[in-house]
Amino acid sequence: MDSKKLALLCRELADNRKAENIVIMDVRALSTVTDYFVVASGTSEPHLRAIMDEITERLHTEHNLRPRAVDGTLQTAWVVLDYFDVIVHVMKSDVREKYNLEGLWGDAPKIKPRRKAKAAVSEAG
Repeated sequence: MDSKKLALLCRELADNRKAENIVIMDVRALSTVTDYFVVASGTSEPHLRAIMDEITERLHTEHNLRPRAVDGTLQTAWVVLDYFDVIVHVMKSDVREKYNLEGLWGDAPKIKPRRKAKAAVSEAG
């Protein structure tokens, strides 16, 4: 799976668990470490855990992908899942605001998710 598809899939999986303010940043021109950042917010430790579990378990069972590293803890309210070409940041809103990854990587273009087929059909009808 190419890195853009993986980033979009991580966004979709986070959305499955009602993650808030999900952003995909294309950092290929700015970083030699990864291609994309996916940043998502959760409202509590259980919510962060649900988002993380959805991403890690579904990528493992459906695509045989495991993060090469996991950093941070639920208690620190920021967990990073490193899938090499895609790095997923799951954090509480206050922590996200404090560290401002979107501002730090402000030159990175944002990737818009594809519209779901159902939404496109209902809008056309």
